[in-house]
Amino acid sequence: MPSDNVGAAVAPSQFQTFLKRLLSTVVLWAVVLGALFSGYKPLAGGAVVLVLNLICFFGLMEFCDLMEAAGRRTYRKQTVGLGNVALLACSYAWWQAEGMGGNARLLMSLFPGLVLVATLVHGVLCQDTKTSPLAVICSAFGFLYVSWTLCLILAFYFAPGANGSWWLLYFILITKASDMGAYLVGSLIGRHKMIPRLSPGKTWEGFVGAIVLSTTVSLVFAHFAQDRLEGITFAHALVLGLFLSAGAVAGDLVESLFKREASVKDSGRYFPGIGGVLDLVDSLLFNAPIMYAYLVWMSLDR
Repeated sequence: MPSDNVGAAVAPSQFQTFLKRLLSTVVLWAVVLGALFSGYKPLAGGAVVLVLNLICFFGLMEFCDLMEAAGRRTYRKQTVGLGNVALLACSYAWWQAEGMGGNARLLMSLFPGLVLVATLVHGVLCQDTKTSPLAVICSAFGFLYVSWTLCLILAFYFAPGANGSWWLLYFILITKASDMGAYLVGSLIGRHKMIPRLSPGKTWEGFVGAIVLSTTVSLVFAHFAQDRLEGITFAHALVLGLFLSAGAVAGDLVESLFKREASVKDSGRYFPGIGGVLDLVDSLLFNAPIMYAYLVWMSLDR
């Protein structure tokens, strides 16, 4: 009997956590999407840049917290500061250069290398030769994991010749449909664990649910918004649905690895009650390179 009571208490807690994070995500992106479809381009672009920079700041703070909780040093001030400066620079460049064309695309290509060079130089100048190499690696990865992926979201939002607001809405819906499908199906019929050492709650049944729901949403949304999503076809919607749904699950598992190493349940405590910022956007961060690469392949950067 005691064990049954414990199980009954745990399940609602997990469900409440899911609802809080889902509600937080919906509210966050509802504000952004409201600005996106306001019909006023400066307001729309400004809202996207502002929200992504807030995500970048708190996301990098949480990343450094996780690394340090796991016993790995980071250059916190440099990581957070340079990461946000780089995102602002990319925002300005893409806004002025109309997205993925011209100098902005060159900046995008050079960004990872510039970040790596900057952190390596800092590591060389640091006198602590015992911990600086690891701090360089962790800091550089933080840049790429948070700042660079957010830059990619800006890239396909500002893509010339494309309706960035609709592509961003599509990207968020498909990614979050994967999260929802995985949770709902996994909670109802999940029996076979995927990687229990990382995330005991993830099941193969949930993974199938993520694929099915996300791909279905992709096909339905693309069908009704076809005129708004330039170049998309049934085949594109099908492949993107499959890729983004699988990527969302992978992104969640990657963040679970960070949290398991740090022995924490949530990525941060900056927003009490809803978990961390990385908990809300981990799947979006992982999917950003997939979406960007696919849109370039579809020649939306003309």
